[in-house]
Amino acid sequence: MKKHVIIAMMLFTCIMFSQTKKNGTVYNEHPAIVAVEAMMQAYFAGDADKVASYLTDDFKSYQGTSINKDAKGRDKEWFVGSVKWVKENWSYTTYARTSGAYPDAIEYKGDTGVWVQTWDHLKTLDNKTGVKLDMPIHRLYQMTDDNKIKVMITYDNDLPWAERRRSFAARTNGTIYNNHDNINTVRLMMGALENGDADKGFSYFTEDATFTNLDMADGESATLAEEKEGFLGMIKNWTIESIDVNGYPDYLEYELGNAKVAQSWWTVRMTRKSDGKKVKLPLMLTHNFNDDGKITHESGYYTLQVLKAK
Repeated sequence: MKKHVIIAMMLFTCIMFSQTKKNGTVYNEHPAIVAVEAMMQAYFAGDADKVASYLTDDFKSYQGTSINKDAKGRDKEWFVGSVKWVKENWSYTTYARTSGAYPDAIEYKGDTGVWVQTWDHLKTLDNKTGVKLDMPIHRLYQMTDDNKIKVMITYDNDLPWAERRRSFAARTNGTIYNNHDNINTVRLMMGALENGDADKGFSYFTEDATFTNLDMADGESATLAEEKEGFLGMIKNWTIESIDVNGYPDYLEYELGNAKVAQSWWTVRMTRKSDGKKVKLPLMLTHNFNDDGKITHESGYYTLQVLKAK
């Protein structure tokens, strides 16, 4: 049996090696890489003439993620013209190799010549919409023997571009209410807490509700039980004199994502039992609701550090 296993492994190894075939050489340093990176730096520097000097007359630029089967690509004139557009429409632009990555120049056998592949990161701010583009970009370049760029294929994320396109037209995204049952829920919840009624105050939340505030680390949250325990611990040492709303709460029902969010602003007045010290704690709260009118998440834009002051 052992002999049969060894023979099988030898046959498998022979088959694997027989299926490999070298088709060129990969370089991490090559004149074609120098040309590609110099062209892109000239592009974002706004030097159209220099960009043009790196391109063949029949240059074509393609979007690698396009599903258009009839795409003909953009020609040299369009690409060189886009240099001016970028200079006029973007600010604070940086374009550099992705951290830890480097380009490859692949010299294939046959007539395909040298291809350069790059992994870069673009960061810029659109002047008209304020949309920030901060994303990786992968590009492939087909080169000629004299290191001119014949073809460029770009692979990037279309979501920031789509957001930019949408931003040119005003559109609604739901309805804002200044009176709503979910606003009433927030007021009832805050009223119960003002009177130290933790059982009723936290009954407006789902069992799996989460809580965050400015004292927490990024990604940290508290459970319903933890938040209730913290509140009960606080009122052992502090008397809540009042919780007063500032202005009025807003309730927003968004079209995108079907989110249901109440936002409200409050001032909590408290007195420390040990020494009579009085504090005012400003709060901004956002509460996410489910379809049953229960609160699923509370984001608290406040810090309790003021309670530690002597």
